Amino acid sequence: MFWLKEPPRVIETRVFSRVPEELRRRQRSAWGDANKGGAIVDCFIEGPVFDAAGNLYLVDIPHGRIFRVSPAGAWTTVAEYDGEPNGLCLHPDGRLLVADYKRGILAVDIASGTVSEVLGRRNSEGLKGCNDLIVSRRGDIYFTDQGQTGLHDPTGRVFRLCPDGRLDCLIANGPSPNGLVLGKNEAVLFVAMTRDNSVWRAPLTSSGVSKVGRFCSFGGTSGPDGLALDAAGNLLVAHASLGHVFMLAPNGELLARLPSAAGTTCTNVAFGGPERRTLYITESLTGTVLMADLPNPGA
Repeated sequence: MFWLKEPPRVIETRVFSRVPEELRRRQRSAWGDANKGGAIVDCFIEGPVFDAAGNLYLVDIPHGRIFRVSPAGAWTTVAEYDGEPNGLCLHPDGRLLVADYKRGILAVDIASGTVSEVLGRRNSEGLKGCNDLIVSRRGDIYFTDQGQTGLHDPTGRVFRLCPDGRLDCLIANGPSPNGLVLGKNEAVLFVAMTRDNSVWRAPLTSSGVSKVGRFCSFGGTSGPDGLALDAAGNLLVAHASLGHVFMLAPNGELLARLPSAAGTTCTNVAFGGPERRTLYITESLTGTVLMADLPNPGA
């Protein structure tokens, strides 16, 4: 499963904040019908990202909401719309970009809450269901198009949307592509393949990717979800059924594990806090945001 030179360090997590009771929606949703066997899901938070002022933005997938959490832990609703927002990232121009399962890539004006479309289709064809996204230093938007793919149907895709509007399909055979992050020098793309229970490593070329390989493998009923990178090039992997975040060295060695202080569904991670040395984790089963102090700041 992992290459180990010595037992991994255990880093404790603690609760930062939980979705307040007044924001929990105890009602049926199409997302819950499709993904949770028809169960009523009062919230399912994901997609953590911080702004320059230290505010944390999160999505609530089944109820089409985007939340802002202040450094003090106060929750407000930034936007609510007909969609299923999943991944978030801040564009250098100030827009909050959203990977939405129903509607594609969207942008949210944080001040007004207005939602607009960035990319809804490819060659007039609908997308499978977008999951997560990141922006490179040069403005390329990388995003995963996951849909309901898996080992039975490895047709999930990873795209790159360039500033000039060109859309490149980098991977077309992914078994549930999910979270993604660029390597330290942006020459490599890491992609969590949830239903393969692994993270793929994709070296980037001028025309796409080359020699894509499996960087690490896991077990469990779900798989790796959100990813982040620290300044030393270590990869942080949130696992959606093992109740952990794992820290792996650039060579794949397991350095540390961060057990959840809440539920077992660790879905995504983001660096924040003073000097960006605190890792924030969405634990979606209980609607909890966890935090942990790490030795290196975020990349």
